[in-house]
Amino acid sequence: MEKLKINIDLVLPDIPDEKDACVQRIITTLQGRPGIDKVHVIPGTANTKPQLCFHYNPDVITLAHVQKMAEQAGAGITRRYGHLLLEVEGIRHQRQTRLIETALLRNKGVLSVAVSGAGSIMIEFDNEITSEEKIEALIKKEGLQIAAHAHKHGHDHDHAHGGIFGKNTELVFSLLCGGLLGAGYGLSYVAHLPALLCYIAAYFFGGFFTAKEAIETIRNGGFEIDFLMLVAAIGAAILGNWAEGALLLFLFSLGHALEHFAMEKARKSIAALTDLAPKTALLKTGSQTQEIPVEKLRKDDVIIIRPHTKIAADGIVVNGSGSVNQAPITGESMPVDKIAVDDPNTDATQLEAKHRVFAGTINGNELLEIKVTKEAADSTLARLVKMVNEAQTQKSPTQQFTDRFERYFVPAVLILVVLLCFAFVVIDEPFSTSFYRAMSVLVAASPCALAISTPSAVLSGVARAARAGVLIKGGRPLEDLGSLTALAFDKTGTLTEGKPKMTHVVPLAGMDETALLKTVVAVEALSDHPLAKAIVRDGREKLGNVPIPQAQNMEAVMGKGIRATLNNSSIVIGNMALFEPEGDEQVKSTVRQLEAGGNTTMLVQKDGQYIGIIAVMDTPRKEAKEAVQQLKQTGIQKMVMLTGDNQEVANAIAAQTGIMEAQGNLLPEQKVEAIQQLAAQENKVAMVGDGVNDAPAMAKSTVGIAMGAAGSDVALETADIALMGDQLTLLPFAIGLSRQASRIIKQNLVISLGVVALLVPLTIFGIASIGPAVLAHEGSTLVVVFNALRLLAYKER
Repeated sequence: MEKLKINIDLVLPDIPDEKDACVQRIITTLQGRPGIDKVHVIPGTANTKPQLCFHYNPDVITLAHVQKMAEQAGAGITRRYGHLLLEVEGIRHQRQTRLIETALLRNKGVLSVAVSGAGSIMIEFDNEITSEEKIEALIKKEGLQIAAHAHKHGHDHDHAHGGIFGKNTELVFSLLCGGLLGAGYGLSYVAHLPALLCYIAAYFFGGFFTAKEAIETIRNGGFEIDFLMLVAAIGAAILGNWAEGALLLFLFSLGHALEHFAMEKARKSIAALTDLAPKTALLKTGSQTQEIPVEKLRKDDVIIIRPHTKIAADGIVVNGSGSVNQAPITGESMPVDKIAVDDPNTDATQLEAKHRVFAGTINGNELLEIKVTKEAADSTLARLVKMVNEAQTQKSPTQQFTDRFERYFVPAVLILVVLLCFAFVVIDEPFSTSFYRAMSVLVAASPCALAISTPSAVLSGVARAARAGVLIKGGRPLEDLGSLTALAFDKTGTLTEGKPKMTHVVPLAGMDETALLKTVVAVEALSDHPLAKAIVRDGREKLGNVPIPQAQNMEAVMGKGIRATLNNSSIVIGNMALFEPEGDEQVKSTVRQLEAGGNTTMLVQKDGQYIGIIAVMDTPRKEAKEAVQQLKQTGIQKMVMLTGDNQEVANAIAAQTGIMEAQGNLLPEQKVEAIQQLAAQENKVAMVGDGVNDAPAMAKSTVGIAMGAAGSDVALETADIALMGDQLTLLPFAIGLSRQASRIIKQNLVISLGVVALLVPLTIFGIASIGPAVLAHEGSTLVVVFNALRLLAYKER
């Protein structure tokens, strides 16, 4: 059997990620075809995108034929199955989302729908049966306005209004209902008819939106708890209790309006991400500049960024230098220095962070020229906004539980209410008393607070995290992150800087440090080995303006070191294996001591005599020790470092960063085994890496966390949680936020279920009537919403 690996985005260019249903469709389509034995997904790594791997028999089918079949199948699936992520206006509360999902799924060709109370809708559809235009028409038919399209074609904006008073219509109607209720109550002591007219008008304004939704719900073949509230108000009117029915509608509509207002605050927090990027850019053409919409920018365009303005596109600095505030994207508190790249044609992904900039970040005091590397729709900011919107539509385990609970609870309440209507048959009381009690129970048992308790917390948590430079992909990772007890870290680039630094210069045989450094830098400057480059960089920095002599005749000894000539002397620099010194115990002892501390050592020999030892090391990040300490304070019981580096280096880095346990010499499959063992001991474990270069281990962990995801497509797509900035201190913040979110979700569940559990018996036994039931019902709904909104103001302690 032979293997062929093809990037998924080449076969299926429009899907959100490799977990999409279309990936399984292409596997099903091709697996089992003559000559193709197996098709499976290979997760992305730091340097590769997610791939499809085809196991095929070359005696039956050629590689070119396999590739052609994959492309044809992908093209067919892409043509047939479409994906839409839409932002809409008009979703007034969380309960409405289920009605919209049900209504849209009822239409032919709509395969899956996920709706967020914040106004995001994700739809997968069959192009052979329906189309984008038809789906948009269906959405508008549900009374929603499409505010923005997350299509491959970019964004268009439309503004929706809630009625004659705009978005505040519901609140105004509610207040009018309250005013008319008060007027009617006052007039009831003077004149009956004017009082009745006031109550009828109060019914109109208080029940307008409830009745509107009830009609839409019935039209779609379902019913909602709001409809039952309307029934309770009408029942009160039939019994002559106009004031109580108007009070019910006033409090219910006011509660809805305030809930809508509060959720709008969370929506705006997310919508603010979209407004980070400027709408126009200054395009440089020759010696002229022209202001154009950012959507018209193309790769390799050069744009001018004036001081104190937002950067319009992802790109690299080709002229100028200065500091850039990256906080809107990465959450970094301090501005980051940027300098122009030597060669503007260098691949941007291979450049250091000091050369790269992101759309939405803010330039400092200097004028910069930026070469565009990504168009507006593909920028890091655009991808972040898209993924935050996708995250809103993904339900958390607690939300899935509450949805299942409601599915059984609502019918049970309806059965109980119907039975209570006939209580007069069993006990000696008039029908009006039984009916009134049944309506009171109906109000008391309405699970409005339960429906909003989890989504509001998830929405607020995801929004707050995004504002700090942390992308949390939905409710499940948010909840899981808060319940972690163990963390596994990759070493290189995660706990360490990811690049070697010269740590020790040890002169021998009477040589002084400056002379030793001049010799080493002169020889190593002839090599392009990463360690040589690190020595030259740090050596020049130490020497300052001291002139460096020129070495000649460099000869590399593979895996051991180099030889060269300097001022007619033979210089050899390399590891112990290159020299194998006999009897020089001082040299051996120094080398062993340095290597025990995690250093890589190089001996320096001049004309056969040892003149010094140079040590280099991938040093820990400055913030690593502090971050590990903060993680311990958040309650993480166990932290393990997993690395392919040798055990001595692993032990040294662990000691310097405060990590409890270090496992070295691990192959990728052994890292997976280590994660599985850790999960068995600790239940929930996260794997933290830089850019998902340990994808298999991350896939086996409860939560995969990628560091430095800004600008990394693979990290953004494959990790459950992406720390946009390349800084570990975002991790304690994310875990703290998640813990707070988990606490708030539990509090909201206790409040919403507790109120129902308390009110139902009180109303059944006639201790509480409709008035107190409505007060408690709407009060609990507002309490859980505002409790969830506390997450928007979360600050790390």
